[in-house]
Amino acid sequence: MEGGLPIKSTIHPIKWPSDQKGWIMRQTWEHLLFAHWVVPFDVLRKLVPDSLQIDTFEGQAWVSIIPFMMTGVRLRGLPPIPFTTTFPEINVRTYVKLGQKSGIYFLSLDASKPMITAIAKQWYRLPYARAAMQVVQGSEGLHFQSRRWGKPDGAEAFHASYRPVSDCFFAESGTLEYWLTERYTLFCECSRSKKIFHADVYHEPWRLQKASLELQENTMTHAAFSLEGAPQLALYARGVQSLVWPIKPVKSEGKPSW
Repeated sequence: MEGGLPIKSTIHPIKWPSDQKGWIMRQTWEHLLFAHWVVPFDVLRKLVPDSLQIDTFEGQAWVSIIPFMMTGVRLRGLPPIPFTTTFPEINVRTYVKLGQKSGIYFLSLDASKPMITAIAKQWYRLPYARAAMQVVQGSEGLHFQSRRWGKPDGAEAFHASYRPVSDCFFAESGTLEYWLTERYTLFCECSRSKKIFHADVYHEPWRLQKASLELQENTMTHAAFSLEGAPQLALYARGVQSLVWPIKPVKSEGKPSW
């Protein structure tokens, strides 16, 4: 269905992007771990552009590390690019607002495909880096290991095993789980011009499960701050198919262009 939205939510309503026909990329995100930590507000304030407000839940700021498998990547109307449709990725993100619009802000994104990291940095102005990654799926869950290229041993590394340990559920509006996962706008800053951009994504609501997590190594944020110990909340999602819209600049007066 190329003319409109090929994904229709039947669970609970999600506000579609205003330009329903304008999506340009399809992706599937699979076997996601959502690992969430509370982080001091002042620490994040130094890492997020001043024009974006740090979003908080009951007065607390959060950072999430999300390892997953990216599959089925293709631009709209074009065949898949060989050897780039399936790869592991790990994102570090926090939560922001611009006006009344809530979204996410990526502190870093690591992927194993050099072409993907180059394209994403150029097109979407996202802080992608290339990493050596290994993912093994077994009967007891996923074993995910990542280490960023060009960094000394122990820097920007993640090593964990995780698996679902509950029945599926949909996060209820107003809960922490909903606040952390049901986000459909990303914000980013151009490293050269320092202008703020935004892009919409669309997918069905997350079918979440509680996760068991064995965390062997986590230095993904050590360049700026440390995440000590186990996360306050760990969730698993089998996956969703997503649509991605083009990136757009925020208007100069500070108002988004939606």
